[in-house]
Amino acid sequence: MVRSSASIRRHNREDSSSVKHTYGNSPSGVMAPPDVVLPTPDHFAIRALRLQELSQRVEPLGEFLTFMAQLASAQQVALEHADPAWAPIDEAFVPALEHGMPPLNVRALRQDIDLHTELAVMLDALELHVGEAQRTLLIRLRELPRDEVDLMADDVLAASPGDPERRGMMPLVAAAMQVAWLRLTQSLPRAPDRPSAEARALCPCCGSPPVASVIEATPERSGVRYLQCGLCATQWYFERSICSVCEQSGKLGYLSLENETGEPALPAQAETCGDCGTYLKVISHGVDPQGEPLADDLASLALDLLLAEEEQYQRSGFNPLLVVGG
Repeated sequence: MVRSSASIRRHNREDSSSVKHTYGNSPSGVMAPPDVVLPTPDHFAIRALRLQELSQRVEPLGEFLTFMAQLASAQQVALEHADPAWAPIDEAFVPALEHGMPPLNVRALRQDIDLHTELAVMLDALELHVGEAQRTLLIRLRELPRDEVDLMADDVLAASPGDPERRGMMPLVAAAMQVAWLRLTQSLPRAPDRPSAEARALCPCCGSPPVASVIEATPERSGVRYLQCGLCATQWYFERSICSVCEQSGKLGYLSLENETGEPALPAQAETCGDCGTYLKVISHGVDPQGEPLADDLASLALDLLLAEEEQYQRSGFNPLLVVGG
């Protein structure tokens, strides 16, 4: 169990093979892993289970992670039961797919998605399980004019902290947007190709940045790293031992949280880059097969706080459910 105290464990690329977390090594036995993997229709349900499990393991964040698990469950309800006013025609995304462009580009589709229907159904489902304080927040959000909700959605996409008085509502709006874009991934006739060289670190589906990366352990993808989109949850192949921001490899390091016994507290590590001064979290399925990038990113916020105190690296991961800055 992760309690209130934690420390950072450091190791660099050269000595990573000597520790339990073998991040940074090249995959073996896989010559042609799938380039892009679309999320499954039960993605939010899987995330909810992971968040609920993490709420028991990470004691200081238990209440927060429990709420996030409830939110993910509500997202699954919205995905299955909401009836948005707009749906793309069958051929809508074919030209973008043929030309290697993100078919679900956030800027192009932001005004098309029916955010308000997704949000209303999600809030209905969430309201059944939250306490009085959180229910008050839901009521405030329901009473906001539609254009003000839209402004919050724009702030989410811009990774802006937004209006301080409404900052607590932004993760709920972001969650509804995740539902909308994951729904769109289910409408694609096929997964898009791997991003082009100039956009390798952006989601090939919607063009958003990754929340974190995951190292797979299944036989067909063992040891392969994928970046996972913070918005639509699409995963795409990205080589290991390379910074996802500047694509340099000479000054990579790996930081993890230790518990009181000196063991890794969570499967999440921060891959830090001394060349550009950024970091992105890595979750290994070899360490924990149930790890889910967005859920484990939330559970490892202590790692972000410790890195922020050092003021050496800036977070590059985009988690719409986190309001950073301000």
